Amino acid sequence: MPVLYDRLLKLKEMFNSKFGSIPKFYVRAPGRVNIIGEHIDYCGYSVLPMAIEQDVLIAVEPVKTYTLQLANTNPLYPDFSTSANNIQIDKTKPLWHNYFLCGLKGIQEHFGLSNLTGMNCLVDGNIPPSSGLSSSSALVCCAGLVTLTVLGRNLSKAKLIEFSPLRATDVKLPSGAVFVIANSCVEMNKAATSQFNIRVMECRLAAKLLAKYKNLQWDNVLRLDEVQAKLGISLEEMLLVTEDALHPEPYNPEEICRCLGISLEELRTQILSPNTQDVLIFKLYQRAKHVYSEAARVLQFKKTCEEAPENMVQLLGELMNQSHMSCRDMYECSCPELDQLVDICRKLGAQGSRLTGAGWGGCAVSIVPADKLPGFLANVHKAYYQRSDGSLAPEKQSLFATKPGSGALVFLEA
Repeated sequence: MPVLYDRLLKLKEMFNSKFGSIPKFYVRAPGRVNIIGEHIDYCGYSVLPMAIEQDVLIAVEPVKTYTLQLANTNPLYPDFSTSANNIQIDKTKPLWHNYFLCGLKGIQEHFGLSNLTGMNCLVDGNIPPSSGLSSSSALVCCAGLVTLTVLGRNLSKAKLIEFSPLRATDVKLPSGAVFVIANSCVEMNKAATSQFNIRVMECRLAAKLLAKYKNLQWDNVLRLDEVQAKLGISLEEMLLVTEDALHPEPYNPEEICRCLGISLEELRTQILSPNTQDVLIFKLYQRAKHVYSEAARVLQFKKTCEEAPENMVQLLGELMNQSHMSCRDMYECSCPELDQLVDICRKLGAQGSRLTGAGWGGCAVSIVPADKLPGFLANVHKAYYQRSDGSLAPEKQSLFATKPGSGALVFLEA
């Protein structure tokens, strides 16, 4: 890991310059890319993420004072200082240091600790922010590891990821292909956050209507996987049930109330969240179709990796293409720039390409035969990033191949 070693040396020098001392240890946590399985985790279904080589690094020195001092190598993120025993997180603002505080507070609460030592921390990262590559999750993870290391504590390690109960399984990816991440240079904005909240509620409402249609106890149903589990049928059969039970035309609140046999007041106060109470249309058919078909694609992707047929890369690429189409048309979480980028990647040699992360901006991930990689990177750079109007800011231009990376690590200063 020569590149990482160079970064650690540079971080050590910057830490010394900033705090006038040497770090006692360093913590690393990787970003991740979701290869397939978008917007189905909160519906109870498996996803297939991969740790990438890009990461967050933190240099740490425990101190005898009870002050937590945070600094960042990126000047865009200002220094922050607070009492280690009075951690307050301002939820109204997405400030960078809040993610560190969340990791620290999570460990503090998990072990029921009251007195934390102070520490000086310098953060460095090379994961593009707001791109769907989990830069904020990596920072939270790092902060948790920092806190554990300072306290001399351990957590048992927990790798396809399944929810309810949470389980992780290793999936062997094809050796003859690489995954390429391309940043659309569109950052997910606040409008997209409200769209995300609506999607979550549409999935919940779809689950309730499907349960009611099949004469199940629907009022306690919250997720689409619960309907499948209660019926004991396959994902393919759930898609047929969705065709029978839901119509493609959007539902309004009144129709949902008629279907469930409840009043508008009950819908607003007992089912809808505060941020969805004023929504006038809900696309239940489209959201359920996406979730059940995407869940099936994840399982097929895993099965193909396990069986490793000769045309494996082509088959995996087709599943990724289908995933993007469903995200774009059924879940409506893409954007014109992402669609253009995915299209360019496919035309220039990717076997498959799709949006990754929440969508509405961020990155595309493509599966590319290893022997085509150099030409692919050069051609995509030219076709998408080198625009005549210079509209893409250079620092946001992010196009790189990545292999499955290592997990979180702690390095002790010798």
